Parts: sequence; structure tokens; C-alpha cells
Amino acid sequence: MLTAKEVKEYAKQCGADLVGIGSMDRFEGAPMWADPRYVFPDAKVIIALAFRIPRGYLRGIEEGTHFYQYPAMGYANINEDYAPMVIRELCCFLEDHGYEGGAWRNTGGRGPASDFTGSETESPELGRRIRYSESVAPGKPAPDVFVHFRIAAYICGLGEIGYSKVFLTPEFGPRQRFAFVFTDAPLDPDPIYDGPAICDRCKLCVRECPGHAINKTETVSVTVCGRELTWNKLDEWQCFYAYMGGVKEINPFLPPDAYKDLPDAEQIMRGEKKLTPEQVLEVQNIVRKYYPTYLATIMPCVAAGAASVPAWCILRSRASSRIHSSDPSGCTSPGSSRSLVPAPAANRKGHWCHAEIHRTASSADHPAPSRPLNVDLCNH
Repeated sequence: MLTAKEVKEYAKQCGADLVGIGSMDRFEGAPMWADPRYVFPDAKVIIALAFRIPRGYLRGIEEGTHFYQYPAMGYANINEDYAPMVIRELCCFLEDHGYEGGAWRNTGGRGPASDFTGSETESPELGRRIRYSESVAPGKPAPDVFVHFRIAAYICGLGEIGYSKVFLTPEFGPRQRFAFVFTDAPLDPDPIYDGPAICDRCKLCVRECPGHAINKTETVSVTVCGRELTWNKLDEWQCFYAYMGGVKEINPFLPPDAYKDLPDAEQIMRGEKKLTPEQVLEVQNIVRKYYPTYLATIMPCVAAGAASVPAWCILRSRASSRIHSSDPSGCTSPGSSRSLVPAPAANRKGHWCHAEIHRTASSADHPAPSRPLNVDLCNH
């Protein structure tokens, strides 16, 4: 009989960097539109595949001199090419052993409800939503059911959701993207991650968020597998406004007078203005005019990696607390006199800096619905 060990080894041979397995009953309590059991009722487990984003992909953005490679290689290539190929190989492998594999690649919100807010009438990324969808039978959700990637990765034991609402693994912190395979193979599930806390709740992410979207005091809690998970009450529209490149600090392609015809133009340019959904869409239309033509097919992904050059926190992993760092007591860029966000050894050693988490991986798996849904598993 096929074993979990064999499946994991094969998935890694195909190109996955991390593999975790969770039992499908861990989705108990999920809203219908976010419950994959309605897609593959016979599935016994979900297999999570994590694909690392190499640190070097971020180098040009860190220096503020080259923005193409991250959105091309760290975003589009993984989601559109690399991960789907690994998914296919794993599904075929399962079929060769007499089981089925249900593929679930990273597609963004393509369901009847917004994966940002949980709303059926609004979404920060309006172009990514289905405009109309209805159930094909009583008791079934309308297509397409959308899996909450962060919670699915948690269910598979790969790590935890940080205060910034970004998923973190002990191996790569925020630097990975996910894909999943559901199967009826009776594989042994991994335990929920119960190691040392990866996020120390320092809330540096709150200070460094260019869109001021991360809430310092208000939080949202959900219960998954009998455990309470808590993260900040993220302002998804404000997050999207920065993510798409609406803040000058993180977008060198945006002219300083781009918002000259808008009220509070300077505040908007600095990310300090709290925008309504209508204002966010107005800003988006302006920002799109200035996307470099060679980035046209992958923007606004570039903004997800466009970290603030003067406020970039170095990555630190548990495997090596001095990765790419010339000073173990703080963050300085090798070969540069520019100081980065300090990370005192007393409280940062061994932890991932959320300033970088938010700015380099806010789109690594798409944000969860934020509007309360009165359900145990996913009310954010």
C-alpha cells in the first residue's frame, strides 16, 4: 500500500521543497464555499506542496534597482508553471498506484465570494471574481469552491499564520508559495505544527506596512482543529491599494504627481489615507497607467515584492540566524552602507521579521475572507 513517506519523497523529487499531509476532517466548520470536501467527497487527505522563493529573487528590489525578476520568477513562474507541473506529476503518481489526485493550484479568488473579504458583492480584486454563480443542486455550494490556502497549509502541519496574516514555515519563513492535491489514498496525516513559535508578535509588520493595513490592536480569531488561531484585523482594501503599487515608497515607477487630481494626493502617495473601495479602484486605474510595459502581464505582482528600500528587514531563519547578514545583532546589507530595520538579537534571533514578511509575501497565498461568517473555521 502507498505510504505517506513514499508520497512525500516523490513530491520532493518532482520539485516541491516542503510537503505536508492533513486529514480532510480538519476542515470541519469551514463555510461551504471554502470546504474542499464538496469538490472531492471521497478524499481522505490533503497534500500541501510548498515551493520556496529563493532569497536572491528579492535582491534587486532590496536595492531598488531591478523589479522584474521577483514577479516573474518568484510569483508567476511558481504559480503558473513550476507548481502545476509538480501537481500533475503527483496526481499521475497517485493514479499509477490506484488512487485519484485532485489538483488545486494557486489561482487567486475565482469563487462566488471574495477571498479578501468574504463578501458576495465586493472584492478588492474585482477582475478575479466570478460575476454570477449558482448551486447545481440543493445542499451544494455554488462553484467555484475556494480553499483557504493559509488554513490548508496549517492543516497540513507546515507552520503557522503570523500576526501579519502571512503563513510562516520554520524552513523559509514567508518565502514560499503553496499548491495542494486532494486524494482518496489512505495516507497518515502529519501532526499540526507544535514547534517553537515562528512569529513572536513583535508587530514590526504594523510599523513597516506601506499601506498601514495591519491593525496593531484589533485581531481576528478562528478555531481550526480545536486550536485558536489569531492574526490582525487586516484592512484588505488598504492592503490591496499598497499591494498594487499605489504607495510611492514601494513603487519607483509611480510619478510623484500621479494623484495630482485627487483630494489628499500626498497622503494617498504616502499610504496614509484610508481609502474607500471606490477610491481604491480609482487609484488602481491611475497606477496601471504607469506599469512598465515589460511588467504588464504580471503587475500588480511587482508591488508585492516592492519593499521599501530604506526599511527592508533581513531574513533570518532558524537554520541560520545570519543569512545574508553582516551583523548578527541587527540588519545591514552586505556591500552597502544603508542600514536596514534593526533586529536586536535579544528579541529577534531565530524569528522572521514581519516587515519583510508583509512586503515580500503578502500574495504568496491569497488573503482570507475578512467579513465575519459566523463559522468556526474561517471568519476572516
